[in-house]
Amino acid sequence: MSDRSEAGGRSGAPLGLISRGLRNLYSVWVRVTYPFASMGSKVSIHFSGPIKRTVAHRIKLGSFVTIEKDACLAVSVSPEEFGEPVIVIEDHCVLHWRSQIDAKNHIHLERDVIVSQDVLIQDHGYTYESVANPVGEQQGCSKAGRIQIGQGSWIAQGAAIVCTQGELILGRNCVVTSNALVTKSAPAYSVLSGNPARVIKRFDPVKKVWVTGAPVSSDSGPME
Repeated sequence: MSDRSEAGGRSGAPLGLISRGLRNLYSVWVRVTYPFASMGSKVSIHFSGPIKRTVAHRIKLGSFVTIEKDACLAVSVSPEEFGEPVIVIEDHCVLHWRSQIDAKNHIHLERDVIVSQDVLIQDHGYTYESVANPVGEQQGCSKAGRIQIGQGSWIAQGAAIVCTQGELILGRNCVVTSNALVTKSAPAYSVLSGNPARVIKRFDPVKKVWVTGAPVSSDSGPME
């Protein structure tokens, strides 16, 4: 079923209404049968989204979270491992079509974060150690980092946020432009663009002006 059909559900098109009904039923089924670390109210999960029940205990969802068609929450730890949630998505966040959050250590989206289509957020890499063996046989996870995306931020279509060690923190109300590759932290109110991404401008809340050419830094506070 196309994204256009789903949008039609909001305007009353029959196929859209069926899709919306299936989404609601699936969301209820997931709430009842998946052992999430916690799950708030009014969570909407599209039935196409691959979330493994066996690792749901490492995922924490707030209220009014929306996970759209073909979006993926992947947990790259053994189902037998227990501990703190490795994916935390706070209230009113949206994960749009075909986007993926892949966590081994910790990825935290603060409230009101919008993740557009085809975005990758990943806190680890993959090993490639032996040239004598096929790469497909060496897909173990490397050492992982921690990612925190501040409240009210917007990640545009096709962007990637990757941290394989240490901490990557985006302050509140940051904008990551389309197809940017973010590998370093940035302060609040930053606009990041490019590959690798850099801060092309940032709002200074003290001077109340936009500053251009601001260096990437991590003054957005410690990880929670």
